[in-house]
Amino acid sequence: MRVGYDGMTTGMIGFDLDMTLADTRRGIGAVYAALAAETGVAIDVPVVTARLGPPLDMELAHWFPAEHIPEMVERFRALYPDLAIPATDPMTGAAEAVQAVRAAGAGVLVVTAKNRPHAVATLAHLGLEADLVVGGLWSSAKGAALREHGAHTYVGDHTADVDAARTAGAFSLAVATGPFTAEALTAYGADHVLPDLTSFPAWFAAR
Repeated sequence: MRVGYDGMTTGMIGFDLDMTLADTRRGIGAVYAALAAETGVAIDVPVVTARLGPPLDMELAHWFPAEHIPEMVERFRALYPDLAIPATDPMTGAAEAVQAVRAAGAGVLVVTAKNRPHAVATLAHLGLEADLVVGGLWSSAKGAALREHGAHTYVGDHTADVDAARTAGAFSLAVATGPFTAEALTAYGADHVLPDLTSFPAWFAAR
């Protein structure tokens, strides 16, 4: 097995899920639309789906009083399998990115703020195979999982994913497919930024 620059072609490569591997905008939007219909609360679904990344309770706090958040989290998660997962699409280049990692003999680690059961179901729906899935972590808290499982690179679309990589002492590879532009991700401190995952196999092979 060839070992590339800094050993990046071996070991474990970490990936974020929403808007990195999975385009969850339609699905999550459908769940929020259902919540709005059930509760009578006006939720601006396009605003929600334009800023995916943070944990569910953080987003719900924009729309519901604090005392109702636990109930809304429970209801959201009850609706998610039937409404969101079937409406989830792979991000462009996601399958090829995962395949490139596997072909190099490296492992695929998914670390996401999404709860683990829904993350696993999302990956299965998309036909993306991960060696390990860790859910319920956000921003720097992801770094502990990356470090624990030996991920030396973390791929994500959010500035919080840059924080995760920094906390783990990992290489931060950003993709400008989420709420932040390539310029914003670079300015925030990502080690390298790709326009999307279609560029990942060539980048990875060159490391």
